[in-house]
Amino acid sequence: MLPGLRDPSNRVSRRAVGYWTARAAADGLGVLAAETAVAVGAGFGLGWRIALAATLLAVAAYALIMPRWRYRVHRWEVTGEAVYTRTGWISVHWRIAPISRIQTIDSHRWLGERLFGLANVTATTASAAGPVHIRGLDRRTADRLLDQLTAATGQVPGDAT
Repeated sequence: MLPGLRDPSNRVSRRAVGYWTARAAADGLGVLAAETAVAVGAGFGLGWRIALAATLLAVAAYALIMPRWRYRVHRWEVTGEAVYTRTGWISVHWRIAPISRIQTIDSHRWLGERLFGLANVTATTASAAGPVHIRGLDRRTADRLLDQLTAATGQVPGDAT
């Protein structure tokens, strides 16, 4: 943790672990399929079989470790003054955006996320650092957060620039 900062108080939905695991496994299967096609075209020798086994182990490790580690890191919080996020799993990224700098608030739910009951909230700010993303929320939490941010930004005078 950074000096002077406390962890944001909210975790993302536990269902995000399942979603991230499914995405990692699907991505890994795509890599394995492509590698298998090349291996078959090249004669499927011992070197290719070893490479495929190593890729399979790496994909399995990634799909098992990354989502759980990411869940432990990802946190968010909204106060009367700011939106706080902490994301990542190898490199941890903190974002603190003052409520007064938020210009728009969006929610998006990709197909896979909808299947897992998840949603994302994005607060676009007048910052060169770009928007603040809170990913992996359950739908109800995302809807409440949209309402909360709408009310909070509506109380701040000016145009957030």
